[in-house]
Amino acid sequence: MHPVLKDLIGLLGLERIEDNIFRGASRDIGSPQVFGGQVIGQALSAAQNTVEGRVAHSLHAYFLRRGDVSAPIIYEVDRSRDGGSFSNRRVVAIQHGRPILNLAASFQVPERGLEHQAAMPDVPGPEGLKDARDVAKDMQKHIPSKMRRYLTDKRPFEFRHVEPMNFETPQKLPPYKHVWIRAVDRLPDSPVLHQNLLTYVSDYELLGAATLPHGLLFTRGTVLMASLDHALWFHSDVRMDDWLLYAADSPAASGARGFARGQFFTEDGRLVASTAQEGLMRVIEAGAVKPRSRPVDQK
Repeated sequence: MHPVLKDLIGLLGLERIEDNIFRGASRDIGSPQVFGGQVIGQALSAAQNTVEGRVAHSLHAYFLRRGDVSAPIIYEVDRSRDGGSFSNRRVVAIQHGRPILNLAASFQVPERGLEHQAAMPDVPGPEGLKDARDVAKDMQKHIPSKMRRYLTDKRPFEFRHVEPMNFETPQKLPPYKHVWIRAVDRLPDSPVLHQNLLTYVSDYELLGAATLPHGLLFTRGTVLMASLDHALWFHSDVRMDDWLLYAADSPAASGARGFARGQFFTEDGRLVASTAQEGLMRVIEAGAVKPRSRPVDQK
């Protein structure tokens, strides 16, 4: 297995300290603080470690504080309820004695029922599209040095954008984007692992859809973005080592907040998961002093 993917799998695995208390490591991927997807993925992993015979079908999280990449994270799980078919868990992620994330997750005994789904967007497939990392390398002269590592380092996933990536010219575009995503290597046949990896990667790309109608460029340092919450619903089994289309759109932005929602489709059009997120989206005027205190996950 590719080392960077193996490292992520180890990162999402946690050390059990007590029955309901777990410890996770942190990773510096080049973002200003711990990547939000890491914290959500680890929090889900903590909850999964207290459930047997049931699989996660939804989670809802709030980011409270920015995470420190130099310190481990403690996860405390509250076993809220174990019913006949459903279980609910509440998880608090803690660093330096203070909560940085609250998460609630619900689990269900697998069963069959009525089914329908939205149609997959009609977009080109992943073949022939360049990986986002290679696109960023080709345009390095337009990317500030402090952002280059985040955009060009080897990642556990390939990201192939259907719409062209833009690091140079501000452009007002429709509020939607489509990105093909796949792990860089084959993975074990573990449904829990694939759910954790989907949770991790669902925090990439999503909130950026809310910036598109406004012609904002992350590389110009004129916008402060931070995840405020994150929700995810698992509709069916998923494999992260097969191509998934992440279709995201932003119905609204107001009050210095942007709202985005996303859907994950397999190549053959099966909808496997949906997600939604609201985040801070604050424009920084030229010459203004940036705020010193920021939420956990600046995009």
